[in-house]
Amino acid sequence: MIQAIASILVVLLAIPDAAGKSNQYQACMAKAKRFPKEAFEDAIQWRDFGGGDAAEHCASYALISLGLNKEAATRLENLAARTKLSAANRVQIFGQAAQAWLLANIPLRARTLATTGLKLYPKNIELLIDRAQAHAALNDYTSARMDLDAVLIKRPNHMEALTFRASTKRHLGDNSGAFSDIEHALSIDITHVPALLERGNLRRLRGDKKGARADWLMVLSHQTKGVAAKAARRNLEHMDVVINK
Repeated sequence: MIQAIASILVVLLAIPDAAGKSNQYQACMAKAKRFPKEAFEDAIQWRDFGGGDAAEHCASYALISLGLNKEAATRLENLAARTKLSAANRVQIFGQAAQAWLLANIPLRARTLATTGLKLYPKNIELLIDRAQAHAALNDYTSARMDLDAVLIKRPNHMEALTFRASTKRHLGDNSGAFSDIEHALSIDITHVPALLERGNLRRLRGDKKGARADWLMVLSHQTKGVAAKAARRNLEHMDVVINK
């Protein structure tokens, strides 16, 4: 997986199938963040008593909170396939299903779901990024770059896409192009952790060990936990081992 994407943020949409369910739906979603096991049980009971798609959506979110990503992905995929949902909701849920499949380390299914969503809403930025991430997980960096190019044509200052494309270019051997993208990203937000992590990678490849170290230490000054922090520590340790040999 490309390091520029530190994590997959699953943002679930409010899709209550009747206005009167909105309060119960919001309460269920809030509970799923703090007490996912109880929220899942509540959502299933609610579904059985007429909660419909709103209840199913909350149950899926609770499963993600529990780390049961494959089960959540399957539920979201089935929910998106229901024709009674609006096209806009189906597109969003296809994207959520793709993200859940990525979390479950099944990128081939994630790519299929993102592509299905893009047939409903071509050039959707979120779906293009989801599919690019799936391509990258499958080591298809050329296709990943094509999707990211499409995102950046529409949104030239999209931080995630700039950082991700820099990583993609690095994997394709275009370090000069990668550095251009990452400098653009950091000119927008100098504190953006994934971009700092990636610039450190690129500086290391240029032989700028001092600059790489500064970037990775900056990552750790902003984050002490998570994927980016773990990668920064690993990079620093590896560089120190090489230097001391």
